[in-house]
Amino acid sequence: MSKVPSVLKGLRIPVIGSPMFIISTPKLVIAQCKAGIVGSMPALNARPASQLDEWLAEITESLASYNASHPEHPAAPFAINQIVHKSNDRLEQDMEVCVKYKVPIVITSLGAREEVNVAVHSYGGVVLHDVINNTFAHKAIAKGADGLIAVAAGAGGHAGAKSPFALVQEIREWFDGPLALSGSIATGGAVLAAQAMGADFAYIGSPFIATHEARASDEYKQAIVNGTSDDIVYTNLFTGVHGNYLAPSIQAAGLDPTSLPESDPSKMNFSGAGKAKAWKDIWGSGQGIGVVHEVTSAAAFVDKLYREYLEARERCLQSV
Repeated sequence: MSKVPSVLKGLRIPVIGSPMFIISTPKLVIAQCKAGIVGSMPALNARPASQLDEWLAEITESLASYNASHPEHPAAPFAINQIVHKSNDRLEQDMEVCVKYKVPIVITSLGAREEVNVAVHSYGGVVLHDVINNTFAHKAIAKGADGLIAVAAGAGGHAGAKSPFALVQEIREWFDGPLALSGSIATGGAVLAAQAMGADFAYIGSPFIATHEARASDEYKQAIVNGTSDDIVYTNLFTGVHGNYLAPSIQAAGLDPTSLPESDPSKMNFSGAGKAKAWKDIWGSGQGIGVVHEVTSAAAFVDKLYREYLEARERCLQSV
């Protein structure tokens, strides 16, 4: 049995809503937490940087008010994603704000930094670090992360290329701490499958793009509803790091999604290739969108996951 910190216990369903660049804001985070799953957003979504303080105040106050009114079913905790790569010149400033508000969970990406982990641990927070292979997983734990997010093939955004089976199995050979799995998870049955494989949580992003609370254009939301795994393109052109994107948005930018050049990974950027910017013009998405059939509320989607999760668990029990 893995060692899960108390802050991550008691979720309605073992799901962490993944932080999505541009898309995730307090509106979505608060809705996810009230629905009973961990809600999250990237610190970099707050622009200008001073807005992060305002947003964290909004989230903490809204959830505290909700909890006071619903003591029998309090909201789940929230998380803030920090890009710890050297290209993020806001990291120190944003971390000071996170410490100020004692953000319960900090998700770190694109590198592992001991000083970030120390800062979060100073007030009792938990650090989850996302990794695309077992080597990075070892490095993250060695530098003080409390848990891992295994970003497997098919995940939205900066995804890995490893099978979720291979990745979870290798990590569980040596790590017994909190582990979330990312990669095409869009149903309650898939959440249960992630647990059966050895993960503690499912890490879900792309389906939440097609929710009322997401900060995405109507066209983007409809593209998620209309899309399937066949519409996903894996490329490093737009940021220097491989990620999954919707082919229609690449075509709309005047590019051929079947013939994209390689980017120099040493020149990682968030401004995109030419005039086409990820994630504003080139839309990120994982391969699991084929089961997303409507734009709905975050709460309604979590309700659906919960029903499917219970149904899947019952099916498994009956088949034994």
